[in-house]
Amino acid sequence: MKRSQRLKTIIDLHARQEKEALQILGRSQQQLQEQQAQLEHLKTYHQEYLTKLAERQQIGMNVSQLLEFRAFADKLDKAIDGQRQAVVVKEREYQRSRIKWEDCHQRSKSMERLGQMAVAEELKLENKLEQNEQDARAARSARKSGIENA
Repeated sequence: MKRSQRLKTIIDLHARQEKEALQILGRSQQQLQEQQAQLEHLKTYHQEYLTKLAERQQIGMNVSQLLEFRAFADKLDKAIDGQRQAVVVKEREYQRSRIKWEDCHQRSKSMERLGQMAVAEELKLENKLEQNEQDARAARSARKSGIENA
């Protein structure tokens, strides 16, 4: 089996690993975007809720309603903090998967170059052998012609 054929198996393996790493990267990016969107949604809802609270305070509300509003606003603050942490976790996962994909991509490209070099080397050797055969045929033909002419 030629070296290039043996390398093709390894190249295919690295290409498969790169493809898998890219799929993981895509899923990680999607999850990060979902977590970021959720965080933005919570922030928007929190701001709307505080605006509603301010409006209600202007028209007047009793103490128990005010306490309920504030307690819920505190829960929203905690939910936002929790969501921020979830975003940080997803950002780390995304960075790890991006680094893994970059590593796989580099290895895959290196193996492809190695495979191309092996093919070029084999082609060069084949051409050299073919040239040697043609030279040998030409020499034999010249000798036959020389013997017949003598």
